[in-house]
Amino acid sequence: MSRASLFQAMGLLLLAAVSWGGMFQVAKPLLPQIDAFHMTAIRYGGAAFLFAGLLAYREGRGAFRLEGRGMLLWLYGSLGFAGFNLLAFTGLAHSRPEHAAVIMALMPLMTALVNWGMRGVRPAGHTLVAIAIALTGVVLVVSNGHLSALSASGQVGGDLLLLLGALCWVFYTLGAARFTHWSPLRYTTLTCLLGALSIFAATAAMTRLGHIHPPTMAAVQDGLWALAYMVVIGAVIAVLSWNAGIRQLGALNGVLFINFVPVSAFVIGVILGHRFGLAELAGAAFVILALIFNSLLSQRASARMAVNAVAMAR
Repeated sequence: MSRASLFQAMGLLLLAAVSWGGMFQVAKPLLPQIDAFHMTAIRYGGAAFLFAGLLAYREGRGAFRLEGRGMLLWLYGSLGFAGFNLLAFTGLAHSRPEHAAVIMALMPLMTALVNWGMRGVRPAGHTLVAIAIALTGVVLVVSNGHLSALSASGQVGGDLLLLLGALCWVFYTLGAARFTHWSPLRYTTLTCLLGALSIFAATAAMTRLGHIHPPTMAAVQDGLWALAYMVVIGAVIAVLSWNAGIRQLGALNGVLFINFVPVSAFVIGVILGHRFGLAELAGAAFVILALIFNSLLSQRASARMAVNAVAMAR
């Protein structure tokens, strides 16, 4: 890879991570006026439309064929776009943006555990150590160093919903392995379109049951710029930048950039005047160090396997 391509890939991954780190800060003030369901419907109604336009332009109408795999695409789209967003934003209403960003940063390690449970692929020893360190960090962030708060604070319930949302996104990401003959844009667009149907259905059902109410026009107008950020930057640009950066740099190297999600969230929080306890900062550092530790050792193990494979071939 040329130096220019390397810097381009790094820039794309950094853009995606920083965009996601800012998304929770942008969404949190909207939640008292626009509930998680209507916010998600607005976000991915707009994003699905933009993704569809991009796919039609890049790959033509033929790329919208489901090839007999509509149910599977709907399942992954419902997990990734409906499950993740509805759980994450409902959890965010009872938690803090920085907590959400730290929990989202656990996704690479959660993926290793899901692979172990579903496919019997046991994580390497260093990955298990990294998972233990990261979980310690999350407990510090959530409890702010006071373990008794775990049973007393309603905020913990919000953090658990965020964790379940992250798990939904892990399953969605793993689902892409079943569509390797498709471009990332095609998989993203079709799952987003089908997942949006689940979002709209859930929102309509919750509204009809009286659990939520449509936002007022004034609330939408007041939050217009924040909603635009969530649709254009937090959904379309961030997802496409991440997919393009991962394709150029590779998953093992690219996953390091997920560290910038909690970093950017905490930096934005400081700029907005939030004060963080020492335990919260230490917990976020634990999560970031665990990710770096796991990624670097995984790269070293992959390089060693490649060298051994070349030696055996000779």
